[in-house]
Amino acid sequence: MDVREFAFALPPELIAQEPPAVRGSSRLLHVNRRTGARTHTTIDQVATFLDAGDVVVLNNTKVFPARLLGHRDPSGGAVECLLVSRLSSNEGGSEEVWEALMHPGQKLAPGADVVFEGSHSEGLHGEVLARHFHGRRSIRLWTTSGVSVRQAVDAIGHVPLPPYIKRDDSPEDRDRYQTVFARERGSIAAPTAGLHFTAQILDGLKAAGIQVVELTLHVGYGTFQPVRVADVEDHRLEAEPYDIPLSTVVALETAHANGKRVVAVGTTTTRTLEAVARANGGRLVAGAGQTDLFIYPGFEFRIVSGLLTNFHLPASSLIMLVAAFAGRTAVMEAYADAIAHGYRFYSYGDAMLIT
Repeated sequence: MDVREFAFALPPELIAQEPPAVRGSSRLLHVNRRTGARTHTTIDQVATFLDAGDVVVLNNTKVFPARLLGHRDPSGGAVECLLVSRLSSNEGGSEEVWEALMHPGQKLAPGADVVFEGSHSEGLHGEVLARHFHGRRSIRLWTTSGVSVRQAVDAIGHVPLPPYIKRDDSPEDRDRYQTVFARERGSIAAPTAGLHFTAQILDGLKAAGIQVVELTLHVGYGTFQPVRVADVEDHRLEAEPYDIPLSTVVALETAHANGKRVVAVGTTTTRTLEAVARANGGRLVAGAGQTDLFIYPGFEFRIVSGLLTNFHLPASSLIMLVAAFAGRTAVMEAYADAIAHGYRFYSYGDAMLIT
């Protein structure tokens, strides 16, 4: 399957640079999976498209300020570091080893020393240990002030906004680039479909008899890495850690037994549920693990029967997942409709519900 089948032209002004003025005010495009019919509404009306007994599944991962700015020591050259995954097991200590994307890559050879800057004096230092592909490095981080690496990163790190948001992060992003139900720290990108929810919207779902449950998938760079191949089937995702509680498994099994829908909020939630089911003969199993499941058209969904998602980048693995769920033609038509109606796209953009 040609990756170009998932490309589309998007006017740059539709790429949301800021969150909506009020959380919970986003527009919502509903797509009927059976008929293809589309309805334009707002996210606070999401419950009207669901039935009592349906289950909505959220990803409760929490974004941490993974983008570090600093300078080389002693030359003073500017350095940017995006923490991707922790390699050492001693979380909470004064020294950790991470895999990171670093810039400028060509000047950061093994042995290079870095001092990271911020408004606090946590004394966070780094040493490049090894060079990897696509600008990645292994880097040792340590503090000199007695605080843990985690505390220092939380104090001086920047919100890792996606590169299509053409501005520096602001203090407000620490709140708005985070879901209201975020609890489990570990993501370098938000599960953006969840950004639309407020406590009031969640309460409205519950009042309508719709159960709301959670799982955790820590969003890594792999979720958003570019598709660099010509054929869809040749793309690979990097593994990301997940955890599904027993209460969520029980709720979803009950919904299926009663003929009710399981509505995944976001592609990360979808991949987690479907990956675990695929590995266990179609059944969900509680517990933690990792998944590198890449979903594209032709995939057989065993758990998810509804999907709330944002509008994604052209030719990305995310739009391929949505097309696998709703059909490529229906999704591309819905995207064209959203563009014609001026919907906001990507992380801080509007939402689409497919049921």
